[in-house]
Amino acid sequence: MQHPVSINLPFEEFPDFSRDPQRLPRHVAFVMDGNGRWANQRGLARSEGHRRGKDSVRAVVDTALELGIPCLTLFVFSNENWHRPGPEVRFLMQLVHRYLMTETKRLTKRGIRLVAIGDTARLPVEVRRVLEQAIVATCGNTAMTVALALSYGGRQDIVNAIHQIVREVAAGVIAPDQIGEEMLCNHLATAGLPDPDLLIRTSGEQRISNFFLYQLAYTELYFTETLWPDFREREFLKALAAYQARERRFGALENGLPNQRLRAAN
Repeated sequence: MQHPVSINLPFEEFPDFSRDPQRLPRHVAFVMDGNGRWANQRGLARSEGHRRGKDSVRAVVDTALELGIPCLTLFVFSNENWHRPGPEVRFLMQLVHRYLMTETKRLTKRGIRLVAIGDTARLPVEVRRVLEQAIVATCGNTAMTVALALSYGGRQDIVNAIHQIVREVAAGVIAPDQIGEEMLCNHLATAGLPDPDLLIRTSGEQRISNFFLYQLAYTELYFTETLWPDFREREFLKALAAYQARERRFGALENGLPNQRLRAAN
């Protein structure tokens, strides 16, 4: 059963902001960057930045639910992150475990479905266990979907999809001339989710870091200097307001898609 959240969003700071669903993204993806820098600036251990970042996760999830945004993806841990120092990797895995343990009941009360994308088989056993439990516990929820990208890489996602398609061709399930964009999308880790309308990356870095390489073809990119632990409701509204000010033409001329301003290409 859905229990709607009620949070005080500072709409007065963004007078042109619209809650019209046609002007809001269906899917927002986050590259949550800057936890370490936030901690270093304060003379704290990097782990404190990661811990503070968990509060930002709650803030953006609650804000999206309040606004009626159907889907969020959080780039929690990349394939490349496995190369970080062992103690930091172990702490991050512990943080994921703690998040799942403490937030699953909260997500369920709010009607939020949790899914995971990426090579989750690489996760520690105890993390996989609570992740699977959280996915099962929330699978019937319909208010919003939160996807956790864990041990995820965009290139590997495409390679995995190709491997699946090749196996199906070899087994005679599909013919080679049936392979197209739709089939590839249905074999990616994000199958069943809309492509992101908006990608937000914090901390001032302006790259996508092997994230959703196929899915971001027509995504609006928003980069902010704000470090992830400081990214809360106000910063999210600011990003959404910037999104609403853009003209999305999906490769057509400006007047070639009438009434397509801020609408998904569906």
